[in-house]
Amino acid sequence: MSQNNLFKGFEVELFTGSLNSHIGVSEDIEKKFSDFVKEPDNRNVEYITTPEKDYNLLYGKLINPRKKLRKWLNTKNLTIIPSSTLCFKHDIQFQRSDIHNDYHQFIQDNYGTSIATSSVHINVGIDDIEKLFAAIRLIRTEAALYLSLSASSPFLNNKITDNHSQRWMQFPKTPSKVPFFINHNSYIDWIEENITNKNMQNIRHFWSSIRPNGPQRPLILDRLELRICDFVYDINLLLGITAMLELRILNLFENMNTLDPLNASLFSIDKLSEICDQNETNAAKDSLNSELIHWQDGKKVICREWIQNLLSDLSSTAENFGMEHLLNPIYHVLEEGNQSMKWINQYEKGLSIEQIMKISIEDMISSEDDNV
Repeated sequence: MSQNNLFKGFEVELFTGSLNSHIGVSEDIEKKFSDFVKEPDNRNVEYITTPEKDYNLLYGKLINPRKKLRKWLNTKNLTIIPSSTLCFKHDIQFQRSDIHNDYHQFIQDNYGTSIATSSVHINVGIDDIEKLFAAIRLIRTEAALYLSLSASSPFLNNKITDNHSQRWMQFPKTPSKVPFFINHNSYIDWIEENITNKNMQNIRHFWSSIRPNGPQRPLILDRLELRICDFVYDINLLLGITAMLELRILNLFENMNTLDPLNASLFSIDKLSEICDQNETNAAKDSLNSELIHWQDGKKVICREWIQNLLSDLSSTAENFGMEHLLNPIYHVLEEGNQSMKWINQYEKGLSIEQIMKISIEDMISSEDDNV
C-alpha cells in the first residue's frame, strides 16, 4: 500500500437489543469500554477508530471493537442489530442516554426518535485547505452513490417502508439548506451566521451528507467527513466504499480543473445544491435503481450505471495505488443488490422482519468469527 494514501477513520453507530426488540444499554457500554460513547438515544452506541492509511489495519480497527462489544452483550443475551433504523416494534418515545446533557435535551425536544438511527461516518484526512473544500464539493455531488451502496434501512417499527434508506429519509438534515462552499472563509461565515441565528445550536449541530471536520471547527480543519452512509456490517464492503471515496479524492487531486464542480459543472452553485438534495432523496427511496441528475451536465442517469461508470474512471488510479481488490465488494453489490434490496426481497418472499434480522445477525456473527 502506497504511503501516498490518505488517512481514514470511522465513526460507527450501532443499535443494541435482542432478536426482536431494541434494548438500550449505551450508558453501561460507555462505562465498560473506553472506546465507546453514548448517543442521545440510549438504544444507540458509537465507537471511533483512530486514523490509518493501511486498509489491513483499518479492518482490525473496525472489527475488533464490535467483537469485544458482542462478547459482553452475549452475557446479557443481547446482540447488535444491523438495521440503520429502529426496525422492530418499539416505544416511539425518545430514550435519553444522559438526562443531564442540555444538548441531548434540545435534540429530544426538537427531533425525537427521528435521529434514532445508526450509520457509518467516513473521515478522510486532507491537510491542504483548498483541496479539502474541492473534495467536499465533489463528494457532495456524488454522495447519493455512497448512500445507495450502503442502504440498510427499509424497515421501521416492524413495518416495511417505501424507502431503501428510511434512515436518510427521516433524519433531520440541519440546516435544511446547505450551500456549496467556495472556500474556507465562506464556510466560516456560514457557520457563524447559522449559530448566531440559532439554525444551529453549536458547531456539532451541522447534520448534512458531508461536512468539513477538524480539531477546531470551523477554523482548523484537516478532514472530510462523509455522513450519508447507512450502517454497513460487512467490513469488506465498508472498506470498498471507503476505497472508492479515497480514490475519487485522489482522482480529483490529479484533475482539479476538470473535476472540481466549481469549474466542471454547467450549473450555478445554488442549482447544484438543489440537484444534490434531490439526488439524495431519490437515492434514499430507490438506491441503486434511483434516477439521478448528473452534476456535470444535468443528464439523467440510473444510480447503478453512474457507479459503474465511476469505477471505470477510477480504474487507473486504483491500479496505481494497488487498490483494485478493495473495490470487489462494490461490484458484488451492483450485481446482487445492497442490504436493503436483499431484505426487501426476503420480506416479499414471506419472511418476517424478525426472521430477516435473525439471519443477518447470524451472518454478521459468522463474519466476525471468520476474522482472526
